[in-house]
Amino acid sequence: MNTIETSIKDGLAIITLNRGKSNSMNREMVTELTDMLHHIENDSHIGGVVITGKEHFFSAGLDLIELYNYNEEEAKSFWHLFLDFVAKITAFKKPLVAAINGHSPAGGCVIALACDARVMAEGKYIIGLNEVPVGIIVPNSIFNLYAFWLGKASASRHLLEGKLFSPDEALNVGLVDELVKPESILTAAERKARKYMAFERNTWQQSKTNIRKELIASTSADQSADLEVMLKQWWAPTTRSILKTIIDGLQKKA
Repeated sequence: MNTIETSIKDGLAIITLNRGKSNSMNREMVTELTDMLHHIENDSHIGGVVITGKEHFFSAGLDLIELYNYNEEEAKSFWHLFLDFVAKITAFKKPLVAAINGHSPAGGCVIALACDARVMAEGKYIIGLNEVPVGIIVPNSIFNLYAFWLGKASASRHLLEGKLFSPDEALNVGLVDELVKPESILTAAERKARKYMAFERNTWQQSKTNIRKELIASTSADQSADLEVMLKQWWAPTTRSILKTIIDGLQKKA
């Protein structure tokens, strides 16, 4: 695979996001992640998964530079693909732990939210859903994922202002479960995953599915109507202008 690396360690799969400096997600990465999770879920020899990034980025979110240049059909196809991936990772039965080794805004945060636990590195990093300031309407399914951990009131406030949290702030609001030194991130995430893996497999998996019943229904539902509204705004001149400004800034840094 071109955008992720996977290794197996004593029945635990470690997926490392590996696409450019910031691990921004494009069609290829979303497809590879979906395929890998499907493979792992059906492999009885693998009991759990840790997802991590590299250097100072877990994932900067969706690749806005690539997405900006999609035509209408490509954009619609991608957003369907991404929301299908969110549904897949939310309903994933086995233990899934995010080792958030760096920045994790927007789509990076969505991956972390779908996990059972989040361990984040200490440092000057950011995490949160900042879609609104970018001009992207957040689908109800992703808001529900945010609210699952933060509660509806807190998720509403932070989503509408596009709040990006420091690691300490993220811990305080329940967005992450543990902060560790960067060099200990994988050890801490593995410890968390293996704690889940130690329980009787079917009992743990069915309990997870029961707890997430409403969340799974929300992310798996037909989201065509939400997507239609979102895509209409995606092509609006105001949103295109915001995106263009962001992309210009990203390209200057590259």
